[in-house]
Amino acid sequence: MPYRILITRQAEKQLDAMPQQLANRVDQHIEALREDPRPSGVKKLRGYTDTYRVRVGNRRIIYTIDDRAQIITLLTIDDRKDVYR
Repeated sequence: MPYRILITRQAEKQLDAMPQQLANRVDQHIEALREDPRPSGVKKLRGYTDTYRVRVGNRRIIYTIDDRAQIITLLTIDDRKDVYR
């Protein structure tokens, strides 16, 4: 059963501010998370529970996974130099 994806207001604004071509690539990765929330290349962030990041070029998608409710919450989508601040 596919996971539901919730997008925070912050992540939505960041996605809207991206160039269209990059936003399309990010959207493809987000949709792929529905079927496989832990794809190859995903990293679990230290110091957090159930928080992961996936790379899309120089962008990072930071998200949490609730396996029990089958919900993925996108927290932020930003450039790698800014995302961890």
